[in-house]
This record gives sequence, structure tokens and C-alpha cells, in this order.
Amino acid sequence: MAAAPGSTVPVIILKEGTQRTRGREAQAANIMVAKAIAEAMRTSLGPRGMDKMLVDSFGDIVITNDGATILKEMDVEHPVAKMLVEVAKAQDEEVGDGTTTAVVVAGELLAKAEELIEKEIHPSLIIEGYKKAAAEALRILDEIGAPVDPQDKDYLVRIAKTSLASKLVGEYAEHLAKVAVEAVLKVARLENGKWKVDLDDIKIEKKEGMSVVDTMLIEGIVLDKEVVHPDMPKLVRNAKIALLDAPLEIEKTEFDAKLHIETPEQMRAFMEQEERMLKEMVDKIAATGANVVFCQKGIDDLAQHFLARKGILAVRRIKKSDMEKLAKATGGRVISRIDDLTPEDLGKAQLVEERRVGEDKMVFVEGCENPRAVTILVRGGTQRIVDEAERSIKDAINVVKDILMEPKIVAGGGAIETELALRLRDYARTLPGKEQLAVEKFAEALEIVPIQLAENAGLDPVESIVTLRSKHKEGEKWYGVDVLGNRLHDVMSLNVIDPVAVKKQVIKSAVEAASLVLKIDDIIAASKLSEKEGKKEGKKEEEEEEGSSKFD
Repeated sequence: MAAAPGSTVPVIILKEGTQRTRGREAQAANIMVAKAIAEAMRTSLGPRGMDKMLVDSFGDIVITNDGATILKEMDVEHPVAKMLVEVAKAQDEEVGDGTTTAVVVAGELLAKAEELIEKEIHPSLIIEGYKKAAAEALRILDEIGAPVDPQDKDYLVRIAKTSLASKLVGEYAEHLAKVAVEAVLKVARLENGKWKVDLDDIKIEKKEGMSVVDTMLIEGIVLDKEVVHPDMPKLVRNAKIALLDAPLEIEKTEFDAKLHIETPEQMRAFMEQEERMLKEMVDKIAATGANVVFCQKGIDDLAQHFLARKGILAVRRIKKSDMEKLAKATGGRVISRIDDLTPEDLGKAQLVEERRVGEDKMVFVEGCENPRAVTILVRGGTQRIVDEAERSIKDAINVVKDILMEPKIVAGGGAIETELALRLRDYARTLPGKEQLAVEKFAEALEIVPIQLAENAGLDPVESIVTLRSKHKEGEKWYGVDVLGNRLHDVMSLNVIDPVAVKKQVIKSAVEAASLVLKIDDIIAASKLSEKEGKKEGKKEEEEEEGSSKFD
């Protein structure tokens, strides 16, 4: 509300109940939210990080220390908190790892910016300084990143192990890393001198039971389905596979129809006609030479009987994504009309077999035409362990992919952040004015990573960062926190390795999030509708729509 000049009549601009926060107060509120989210994530950083138990409104429990999962499950309300969730999501989609680091660094950048705002430095200058620091940090990463041979399995396993070390299933890191590396190398292909990896070619199927160490790579596709009829063969060698996106059922008409059946003969004729139609469908499939049928839709009981008599193995209601993977793996085509099926459309595999996995049955399609489609079958003692193993393997797969796309590595354990901070302080001295302060604060913010890793490992954080700074000044650029050994050490020699691509994305994501939050100086929040008002509003809109349609 505001009064017009020279009058006492109030002029209403915003709706009643709207809340407005401006200037320093708005910035402080936003920064406080970002710091709170980063604070919640900090303790889960690194191999000695703690796990979070997240209970949703239905009482379902998720136990994880994966940054993206924590933020996704937290169901945050504040708009700034939602922005940080998006940062983690972007980090996860782009490189698949480093989500916790990105959010923690973003929170720390905002905490340091708050100190500068209190010294009357304008947010625009801080953002400018942060962007210059980020550009310099990316340049330094390119310069000091050590090149690796993307086909050196030994190196790739070490990198995947670093990603897995901080997870709930870290004790199985060696085995899971080998599985992840093997899977990525199977689906990777070289195009114009560059590696291309389509992670959709790696299917992850999970089944509780046994141990995480029983997780295995299958060169083919595994379907969490069983053969539809007990009389069908459970194993087919030299399989010729028909992939159908059409039901093996008598289709219902689109419109209402009634049949007047007055005698038992008419009824029998009707049933026989249905039977004939289903038999014709099966005969058409068998005529192409197919001995395996994978159907995306349903298969009628009678059709199952006819297929079983022909010795054809059939599986129904397969997910569309699985059908696409099967088509890619077997070299077959997904057919929408059975009449269109030809022998050329059939996919090929050396073996299709139904096997018991845990308490359930699964169908394995192995020895495919195109081995560039593989399945990782994840095992674990409980559902929560299996879920966490799946999330961890996804991170490891992404990290291996990052190395193939950009074959450069740096040391983990906070070593690269300490080195960047040291070099950025030198860079800050070359800048004029207040931007210099922003670059220095950026350097300080990066040091939150080694500080937090040291704290989570039970070391003294202040003592640790002082020691690290002095070691890096002496030229030991890979000196970091050996979390598992509870000491400071050359972590590159301990195989604590991160891809350069992950570290670059952490800096990009964190700076973009911090800049976005710092630019906000006015929050105008509309009042929330009560349930009655919401219903009234909806009714009013409906009436308006009806009114407008009458005049159309």
C-alpha cells in the first residue's frame, strides 16, 4: 500500500496478504537459506561423511549420502532452496558426481559474499569478481590436469573407486568400480577420434538378495519378467526374436457395440472365430521363423497356448525403454502390426533364458548381435542397500564416462581446491579495486572442501588447512586430506583421483547459483490461498471459461 502524492488516499498496488522483503533484508534471508542447505549437506562430504535418513510423507525411508538424492527427497519449500536443488540436479545430469561439493561450495560462496556486503561492497561487484575467479580457476584446471589414457582400465578403476569411496557401499568399491568400468568400455565407441558414450545403453536392474559383491555385468539385456506360460521353453539357443508393440489379443472396438446371441451355436461360432484370429496371429509370427516373442502389450491366454504349442518363448508387458534397448542389442525392429512382421525384422541372440534370481524369475538375453547394450544386475542384502548401490554405480559410470570425454585428472581429497585457492590469491593481486576482495573470498570459499573433509575425518580443520597451504606453497600440488588414513598426504599417490570435468562443473554450478541468489534484492511473495479460496478461485475461472465459450 502506498499513498498518492499530495493526498491521503491509499493506492493499493499488491494484493492483500502479499509479503514483500527488500534490500539487505532480502539478501540476508536468501543467503541464510543457502547456508542452511549447505550446512545440512556438509557432513555427508567424503568417505567419512555421515548418511542422511529421509522419511517422506508416506513414511518411506531413504538412507543416502548422495547429494542429488538428499536434495530431491528433502521436499524444500523456500525458492532459494529450490534453486540449490536445481544446482545439484544440473551437476548430476551433466557429470553425475560432485553434487554435494557443488552445493557446499555454493553455500560457502554466499557466506563469503555476505561478509563483503556487510563491508558495503555492491553485489554486482562481487558477482563480477566471482565470475573472473571462476574463469581463472577453469583455466588453471586445464593447465594442471594430468592427461590419462582413456582406455587404461587400471586408471579408470582407480577413478571409479574414488567416486564410490564416499558411498554407503564404499567397502565394495573395488568390485563395483570394475563392473562400472567394464560396462562403460563395452558401450563406448570412437567417432572422429573422440569417445562417445550413451549411458542409455547400460541398463541397471536391481534385485535384493545375496551381497553387493554379487553385483555382475551381463553382456546383454535382463528383463524383470517371466515367461508367460508354463509349457513354453525356458531356454532358447540361437534365438530369433520378434519385438512387438501390438497386443496378441482380440482388440476391443473403439465404439460401443452389442451382439445379439440367441443360440448356443452362435455363441460357439463367435468363440471359434476369436480362436481362429488368435491362431492366425501366432501362425504369422511362427512363419517368420521367430522362436522368441517380446511383447510390449498383453498376450491372450489362448495366444499363450498356441505359442507354447509352437515351442515359442514369450514375455509380455515389457517397458518401452526395455524394448528400445532390446532392439538396439539384438538388431531387431519393434513392429506395431503383426501383419508387417518379416524375417528381416527379427533380432538375434545366442541365448534367451529364464533364470531364478532371488525369489523371482528374470529373463536373460545374452550373446546379442550388438554387444553395445549391457545390463548391470545389482544385488544387496536389503532393498535400501540395493537402492544405494544403484545410485553409487550410476555415479561411478558417469565418472568413467567423464574421463573418456575429457581424459584429464586431478587429485581429490581437497588437494585441487587448496591449489586453486593458492593460485587464485596470486591472481587476485593482479586485479584492481574491490573485485580483488571478491576473488580472495572465492579462494577462501573453495577451501571449505579440505576443511570439511578434515573435520569429517576427525582431524583439526584449522591445523589441517594451515599445513595444506604451506605444503602447496612448497610446490606439493597434490597434497590433500587422506580421509581413510586420518592424515594429510600426497593423495595422488594414494589413487584419490577426480576427473577434471567434475571439478569444472562444480565451479560452474556453484558460481551460477551464488550469482543468481546475490542478484535478488526484492522478494514479493503472494499470500497462499486457503482451501476455500482455492475452490472459489477455481469455480470462478470455470464460470468465466463457460461464459466466454457461449460467446465464441
